[in-house]
Parts: sequence; C-alpha cells; structure tokens
Amino acid sequence: MMKPAFIYIITNKYQTTVYTDVTSNLPQRIMEHKEKRYPNSFSARYSLNILVYYEQFASPVRYARVNGLEMRLLEKNKLKQVQEQLKTS
Repeated sequence: MMKPAFIYIITNKYQTTVYTDVTSNLPQRIMEHKEKRYPNSFSARYSLNILVYYEQFASPVRYARVNGLEMRLLEKNKLKQVQEQLKTS
C-alpha cells in the first residue's frame, strides 16, 4: 500500500513569508520545521513553522499526475488565497 502525499504551506509568526512543499509524513515534517532540524534550510532561516494549509493526495502517483504546470498553478492559487487570508486576520 502506498503512503499518501501531502502538499502543505507554512508561514512564520509574522506571516510575512510562506513556503510550500510535499511530504508523505506531514506531522513529522512539521515537527522538523519547528525543531529547525535542517538549520541552513529556507524554512529555518525565515522561522517558517506554522502550518496554514495542507491537502492530502491518495498516493504519490496521484500527486505526480498534478505535478508540473498544474501543480504550480495549484500552489500559486493556494498561496494567493492563504496570503489574502493572512492579511485580513
């Protein structure tokens, strides 16, 4: 059985920067961001560790089908929505 894939968006406490990525273990990945497990990473440098959005795909294969241009469009639309919501909150 294949593991699900998650696309997620995180931000910092000031809600000034966002980061989008994909993982098969969302709770573990968020914990890695909070602990700054990879200190030289983009998310660690900008203290990005607050989950603001995630979406689950049935499998990495399903995720791969929306990869490429469609995935970038999904990310841009979701990023725009999240950024607008953060501005109004």
